[in-house]
Parts: sequence; C-alpha cells; structure tokens
Amino acid sequence: MQGATVNPHPPSVADVLALPVLAAGQPQVVTGPAGLDRPVRWVHITELTDPASFLKGGELVLTTGMPLPDDAAGVRRYVDELTEVGAAALVIELVRRYHRPPDALVQACRARGLPLVTLARDVNFLEVTQVVHALILGSQADAMRRTQRIHEAFTALTLRGAGPEEVVRAAAEMSGRTVVLENLVHQALICEPSGSTVEEALGDWEQRSRATDPGDHTEAGGPEGWLTAPVSYQGERWGRLAMLRAPADGPPFGPEHITVLERTAMALTVARLIHSTPWEHTAHRTALRELAEQRHHSPEDARARCAALGLPTEDNRYLAILVDLGPGVEGGELEARLHGELRSAGVPALVGELASGRLGILPALRPDLPWRPMAERLCRTALGLVPGAIVGVGSEVADLADTARSFREAARVIEATPPGQPLPPDRSFHELPDIDLRRLLYALREDTRVQDYTERRLGRLIDHDTRHGTDLLTTLGHYLDAAGNKTTAARRGGLSRETMYQRLRTIERLLDSDLESGERRTELHVALTALRVLRAG
Repeated sequence: MQGATVNPHPPSVADVLALPVLAAGQPQVVTGPAGLDRPVRWVHITELTDPASFLKGGELVLTTGMPLPDDAAGVRRYVDELTEVGAAALVIELVRRYHRPPDALVQACRARGLPLVTLARDVNFLEVTQVVHALILGSQADAMRRTQRIHEAFTALTLRGAGPEEVVRAAAEMSGRTVVLENLVHQALICEPSGSTVEEALGDWEQRSRATDPGDHTEAGGPEGWLTAPVSYQGERWGRLAMLRAPADGPPFGPEHITVLERTAMALTVARLIHSTPWEHTAHRTALRELAEQRHHSPEDARARCAALGLPTEDNRYLAILVDLGPGVEGGELEARLHGELRSAGVPALVGELASGRLGILPALRPDLPWRPMAERLCRTALGLVPGAIVGVGSEVADLADTARSFREAARVIEATPPGQPLPPDRSFHELPDIDLRRLLYALREDTRVQDYTERRLGRLIDHDTRHGTDLLTTLGHYLDAAGNKTTAARRGGLSRETMYQRLRTIERLLDSDLESGERRTELHVALTALRVLRAG
C-alpha cells in the first residue's frame, strides 16, 4: 500500500480513455464528466438493444451504435437500463451508423449522469478488451499479493506478542494513514499520525469522534469520512479504531484499507489477552513520559494528546508528583488506587509508571483549587499502600508545556532524599525547599568530583587517625558543628580546653589550613558533610 508502485484500485474511466488503444480513436467526453473517476471493473462489447441484462455493474460498454433504437423513448429506455445496472460509461464509435451522437442519446445520458464518450476513428474493440482486462486482472492480482502481505505482517505481530502501540503503528505504516485507537468514552489512547501532526489528528478529538456514529462493522462515515472498525474483548466492544482520511487530493479508502483496519482490530483483541495492564493506564504512561522527557514534537502536539485523554489543557494548573516505590516494588496496585482516588475527587489527572519503581502523577487543578490538600491526599494514599515510598513534589505550573520543569524538580527532590529521611511534621511529601546541604550532597554522592574534593580536603587527617589510632576527625566535626566555638566543641567532645587547642593545632598542621578562617571552615564543613553522607550511603 504505502509506497506501492501499482495502483491498488481498478482503473477509472479516465484511466481507460488515456490508454493508447483507445486514445487512437480520439475519444471525446460528451456527457457525465463528473463520472470519469468511476472504476472500470470490466469491458463489455455489445450490439444488443438490451445489453443491461448481461451486465453486473462497473462495465465500460463499447458499441458501434448499430443496435440503438430509432425512437427517443427507446433510447431513453436503453440509457435507463445501463444506468440502473451501474454501467461505468457508454463508448460509441462514430464510424459506421453515426457520424455524430444522436441528440436523444446525448439528452438521455446527460439526464442520468452517464458518461457518454464518442470515438471519431475506428478502434479494435477486441484489442481494447484485452488491454483493459489485463490491466484489471493485474491490479487485482497485485491487490491480492498486498492483502496477503498484510495478513502475514499482522500474523507475525500477533505471534510475537506485540503490544497495542506496535500494532497501531504497523497499521499506520501499512496504510499510509493516521490511525487512532479510542475507548468507549472517546478518549484517544493511541495515535499514530501519518502525513499529519498529532495536533492535526487529535484536535477537538472527542467532539469530532462523537459526530461519527459507532458501527457494528468496518465502514466509512461521519462528517470527516473516517474509516472505523469496532474493537472487542471477550465478546464485548471496548473501543474503536479510526483511520483518518488522506488530504483533499489523496486517494479514497480502498479494500486494502479495510483489510488493514480489520486485521488491526483482531490483533488488538489478541494483544489485550496477552497484555493485562489496562490500556488507559498504558496511554497515561506514554503521555506522562512524553511530557516529563519532552519527547513530543511541539507543545501543541502535547496539548492535543493530553486533551484527547481527557486532561484539560486550558485554564488549569499542573503539578508533578513522583512516588519512588523502592527496588522490587510493583506499582500496579498503587496506580489503580490513585486512579480511583482521583476519580472520586473529581480531579482529572494522568497517572503512570515513568520508570521501573517510579510512579508519576499529573493532576490538572482549577486555579481556585489549592494544590497542597490534593497532593497530601494522594501522598497519604501512596504511603499507606507502600510505607517505604518516597514522595517528591515539583512546583505548580500554569502551562502544560512547562510540566517537564515540575517533573525535573520532583525528581531532584527524590534524588536528594535518603531512604528513611523523616517527613516534615506538616506534610506527607518532600519538596524543593527541603533540600539542604546534606541532601544536596546525598544527591551528588556518586559524582567523582565530590568524592575527590572530600578526599583532598580530609584524606591526610583520616590517614593520620588510621595510623595513630587518634580521633581528630571527630574533634574537627565538633569544632565545625559549633561554628568555630572552641568552648562548645570541647564540651561536646568531653575534652579540656587545653586538649582541644592542642588537637586543633595538629589538625591545622595536617590539613595545612587556618581554622580561624571562615572560608576554610566552610570548605572543611562541606567536605566533612559529604564524607558523612558517603559513609552513610
């Protein structure tokens, strides 16, 4: 189909008239030019007064005009019968009986919209039949081969257990058309655009989809002429596939498009048996990942995709919430619980797994609705189901395109929160202002630059303690924690002032650093905090 070199449709009347074997007869279209795009399914030569009894529809009727009735009523009856049986066109040779088409014939064909074509020169009708039939049969054979390839492709997808996104993507690639999978409430779960953007495909999706009545079989209809097919699961319909029309100058739907859509529906039914996760949840995950990682082509595409999933994209505020479940914890039950929690609260949101063990939530909140109570409610639900989870919340944003920033902030909060970190007394989640020096260094603990800095600042002191069995590092910690107050440091370490002074002089010598300098104390305090984080980790 897409990229095919042979026309997948039967030749039209215009195509046949352009063939050299007919072009030699100098064809002229007298009536019915609008019908020149009619498909020609066969060629029929006749010299009978009632040829319609031998036709089935779609034939190009060739005649010398010899059998045409002499009276106008007979001509009208002749044309009426051809029209009613569905003849594609009437071609009359103006060589033997007529040298111009009879007025009665022209009037009758014009009245019925039947294309009437005259040939000014003699044409071998038998040769016309052979050439056109070979073209038709070749097109049919090629269509059969392409249909076979379609069946083979979808069979392979089914056998390897392809997921719904891969199945719909294959349908779009094979058909060269945009394909959308929606559920019963007209939410677009999967969209694979072809020749258009997501925004063009999904703009005002629910309204456009509802204008196209659901059918019981594959058919084209609705204001936009979509080709649709129902999708069932365990005997019940749960969704619909829609194949969107090509641009105005593109070819219409053909039998192969129907085949692709029907095989897609069958493959999706099997995929639903294999992949147990509700596909609404899968659609939410995909949309969330595209927002968080900014993988969408444009902000307009992102808004269109989210709106088609039921998330308001205008006059709302958005908040990224991340739940880190911990290693080996499955998030399916929590995901379902959060979906139910949000539905009961009447808050539209996307919920889905962003990475293994990490769940993302993106509620759309009205400007007059404070975000903290909703975040608190969701976080309590998460911690109630997974007590060891870490919940991070980003800042509120007004534009859906800015949600990536909120997700980055929530991720930084998660990265800077060690397991077992106590929650603030007034809430069940962590946020950006909670990140102090210790948590910042915890987030950077695997950075070799932090490790190298710590070793350069404190390495000689640690080596001295190790060789001599001293505890100067602890003394330095008491001194720095006391902000340079020697009396307080001595009391905390259980030392006399004289011993404290002696130890501090030794530390200054080993580290080649003036402990009276506020800048040097700050450098050492950062290094010591990093060391504590690294040792705790």
